[in-house]
Amino acid sequence: MTLYESYASDLSEAIAAGLFRPGDRLPSIREACRQRGISPATVFKAYYLLEAEGLIRAAPRSGYYVNARPTDRRLLEPKPSRPKTAGISIDTRDLVYDIHASLKQRSGVPLGSPFIDPTFFPLDRLRQSLVAAMRRLDPWSSVVDLPPGNRALKRQILKRYLAHGMKLAESEIVLTNGAMPALDLCLAAVAKPGDSVVIESPTFYVALQALQRRSLKAIEVATDCGEGIDLGRLAEVLEKRRPAACWLMTNFQNPLGSLMPDQKKRELVALLAQHEVPLIEDDVYGELYQGDVAPPSAKSFDRHGLVMHCASFSKTLAPGYRVGWTAAGGFATQVERLKLSTLLTGAIPTQAAIATYLQDGGYDSHLRRLRRTLADQQAVVVDAVHRYFPEGTRVSLPQGGYFIWLELPEPVDAVELFWAASAQGISIAPGPMFSARGEFSHCIRLNTGQVWSRKVEDAIVKIASLVAWQMPRSSPSPH
Repeated sequence: MTLYESYASDLSEAIAAGLFRPGDRLPSIREACRQRGISPATVFKAYYLLEAEGLIRAAPRSGYYVNARPTDRRLLEPKPSRPKTAGISIDTRDLVYDIHASLKQRSGVPLGSPFIDPTFFPLDRLRQSLVAAMRRLDPWSSVVDLPPGNRALKRQILKRYLAHGMKLAESEIVLTNGAMPALDLCLAAVAKPGDSVVIESPTFYVALQALQRRSLKAIEVATDCGEGIDLGRLAEVLEKRRPAACWLMTNFQNPLGSLMPDQKKRELVALLAQHEVPLIEDDVYGELYQGDVAPPSAKSFDRHGLVMHCASFSKTLAPGYRVGWTAAGGFATQVERLKLSTLLTGAIPTQAAIATYLQDGGYDSHLRRLRRTLADQQAVVVDAVHRYFPEGTRVSLPQGGYFIWLELPEPVDAVELFWAASAQGISIAPGPMFSARGEFSHCIRLNTGQVWSRKVEDAIVKIASLVAWQMPRSSPSPH
């Protein structure tokens, strides 16, 4: 056996024994040379061999890391939902607010959080951009930019659309304080109290809150973890129910993580155009794809101005800056007027700061690093779920974003699990908060966008133990 084969064999055994766990960094080339008394070339050849075997991966300018271990258990995705399609009035419960309150504990493990770990963001660069933007901010911009928003930022957003093959007019872009106001303004532009709106099942609870706030009814349509909403069921709803609008997430849907295929997006847009039903497209995770090619938005297939595309920088760059927008298509004028009569404007300083950051370059490099990091984080969390959770657990395997959806064995109560985990300093997002009818009582959403650590792994072990404790068999104490 050669020196590099011997070193590779030792590392392989250490990984198998759990001395190096998924996500752990292997010794640097210099460290390995010093520890083993071997040359850099020998270390490189050993690492190349382990990489070829799929045991480790190289992270540019960072080092080599252990991959998630393969599991003998079959990876089953959660079953598609089967909601009733009758319109229902929304009554969001206190559960959403309880969960958000639990996220404020710094000592806790925020697996129920809607945000990724803040250390993944280029906060120093943003701070510099904010200072630079304030130094050269035209005093008149604080007045001139009030209704339309920062024009420099609009131009940067239009360039990003153009890079994805969409040539939009500046007048179509409405800047807002994050994506939620953009979505809410689009909803107000096309639906009035008493109307029905199509949503996915399950759906992001913010959509439920927005519908409740505007006295709208929800029509839940079956959605699966792979390809998103069921177009056959949607066609039936459009024919029979005549909804005022659809509110959908076509890219990495929250909470399922589903990605609608390109052709299905094309068919979705054509179907809605046939019935003249507008689409509010929530695309806040579209930039967080795995792989090399960005998925298109449904907006890219719109030829009738019926798609209102909403996004933000909150999930990719700066949650606290609260900068989002909508490309509102044929509804841009209504949305702009609604903004003037309600929100008036966004925060001009933070809009200017992000415009400066985008102009100076580096955003795409940051996104590439962030995508790799989130893909790695998802792999190790999914690996931990399959190692620790009981048989019968189903897990979604998204191609982007930072959420996974777990369907637990049916005796398990997700809300009871939430309270039990909270008592141990761990937050999760229980399934009923993603449904107008409080369904998905044995499902949970986990955030995979947290820095992997022993603390996070221990939290997953505790959740798995609490799941086992609820199941109808003799189980060890979760403590």
